[in-house]
Amino acid sequence: MEYIVFDLEFNQGFDKILNKTVSNQRCPFEIIQIGAIKLDSNFNIIDTFNSYVKPEIYKCIHPFIGKMTGITINDVADAPNFPQVYKEFKRFMSSKNPVLCVWGTGDLKELYRNITYYNLPSKALPKSYINIQHYASSYFDNPSGKSIGLQNAIQILGLNQDKSYHNALNDAFYTAQVFIKIYNPSIVPDVYIYTTVKPSTVERTTKKQIDYDNLFKEFSKILNRELSKEDKKIIDLAYKMGKTNQFLVNTSKNKKR
Repeated sequence: MEYIVFDLEFNQGFDKILNKTVSNQRCPFEIIQIGAIKLDSNFNIIDTFNSYVKPEIYKCIHPFIGKMTGITINDVADAPNFPQVYKEFKRFMSSKNPVLCVWGTGDLKELYRNITYYNLPSKALPKSYINIQHYASSYFDNPSGKSIGLQNAIQILGLNQDKSYHNALNDAFYTAQVFIKIYNPSIVPDVYIYTTVKPSTVERTTKKQIDYDNLFKEFSKILNRELSKEDKKIIDLAYKMGKTNQFLVNTSKNKKR
């Protein structure tokens, strides 16, 4: 058995005129970097994978993404496109009984969503996976439903932090280090099943809900720290208050008399 510990960095659309984030419903988070660490059954690092991905959906780097990751348009402008990187990543993953390891299932979801956007085959992807964040949260006795952040886990475990965060390869390395530190025989792979739902079907048959996991994850990355319970309450309240439009002001220009 080999473990493929991977991490992704994403880009989003940004309207400079309206100064707001815009998204393509089919692929709201476009992958711009894939980093991975391959461990053997004895948890030795036997290989690494790292590649930027040229953005084709959102051709400019979102300001928040650039500030958080340090990735610039120059870093990705001449990078291979997603189909090319995905092909190389699949080659990297090919081994005997590979198990994908992630810090939260969000990266798995977005990997499949990017694959689907480009109409690429996903059958060759390993279906076995381990959500290391889930096991780390249990290891630290976090309350049910409260997930620990990667940087917090590294700090609590007293592991070396000589690499920057929010870089896909570095975060994959840190995730692997946590996995090695907390591993016990009760940590076993699960099976990941990705379900494709057309956006039109979602709008027609289901009520939209706030994706709190991704909302808090985004703020956590922007602030570069784990959110407290009070942080989450404030973000939730601000989001809901914003939806009421009660704080909108009239910015129309004065008409000529």
